[in-house]
Amino acid sequence: MSSTSPRRTALDALHRSLGATMTDFAGWDMPLRYGSERDEHTAVRTRAGLFDLSHMGEITVTGPDAARLLDFALVGNIGSVGVGRARYTMICRADGGILDDLIVYRLAETEYMVVANASNAQVVLDALVERADGFDAEVRDDRDAYALLAVQGPESPGILKSLTDADLDGLKYYAGLPGTVAGVPALIARTGYTGEDGFELFVKPADAVGLWQALTEAGAGVGLVPCGLSCRDTLRLEAGMPLYGNELSTALTPFDAGLGRVVKFEKDGDFVGREALEKAAALAQADPPRVLVGLVAEGRRVPRSGYQVVAGGEVIGEVTSGAPSPTLGKPIAMAYVDAAHAAPGTAGVGVDIRGTHEPYEVVALPFYKRQK
Repeated sequence: MSSTSPRRTALDALHRSLGATMTDFAGWDMPLRYGSERDEHTAVRTRAGLFDLSHMGEITVTGPDAARLLDFALVGNIGSVGVGRARYTMICRADGGILDDLIVYRLAETEYMVVANASNAQVVLDALVERADGFDAEVRDDRDAYALLAVQGPESPGILKSLTDADLDGLKYYAGLPGTVAGVPALIARTGYTGEDGFELFVKPADAVGLWQALTEAGAGVGLVPCGLSCRDTLRLEAGMPLYGNELSTALTPFDAGLGRVVKFEKDGDFVGREALEKAAALAQADPPRVLVGLVAEGRRVPRSGYQVVAGGEVIGEVTSGAPSPTLGKPIAMAYVDAAHAAPGTAGVGVDIRGTHEPYEVVALPFYKRQK
């Protein structure tokens, strides 16, 4: 990033009018919270929350070889994704290190939209452009073509149904369909990052304010509130969902992160990182790497990213994300720990918080799963 001032989304003035606390996030000025992040978190778990996610990076891949390019560039089997469906996948370096985790939507037979994390959007774009050499496909930077709003929570289907005649009941998890919401053309997706049901609406930036206001009005009777990035982080942590820069990095392969299932060796042809990832897969079976686990505090002190996990006077791992859990009422963390201490209920595990070894219970992820 250059030292220029942060980019602003199409909803920037609206956030400020709502009294949002703004923060620089991956080069964007984004709402951190509007009031109490605990209240925003609880609203998403029990009613509904409205998010501006326009900082995410949309990259369109089109052309006769679009599927072949993505199968070569990414670790997933993208060619097998049906039109109207989406897939969670990763883009790795030749050495197997994770450049980013992605959602890829197949919009048409030869058209895909790759959604990258804001902090990695340029890296992903550059890698896709480089890897497109020799393929009959075009990689297009569409970050400025979209605003992205998300309505999440148990009341979200009802809110959205009041504004669209799109078939929401037929829209499965990890799918997307074109439709009209509040009179605005949108790609309606169901790929939430909160552990709740919900929808993501990709629209033109010029339509974002009107859509936000329509959703706000439609949700007023059921307790919809605007939500910032702070509660998005505690929601995804409770749901055990990884965050790039915390649980995922170029220093880790998908197998190190316990997400080896996203790597599809059975697909045709070579892909970037295949050889290194085959070695990583074999190594993970022979000598399991540190395992990503959940930790629940017995006390009140909150663990943070980078804190050491200890047992028997030895360092056995490191916290990747930690926060107070509004749903559990206790501090929680995700951490990579040695396989010997990874089983739920393992005794004697603690987190070194400023020199004190605070006791923690090892639990299976996720911490929270919504009732279907």
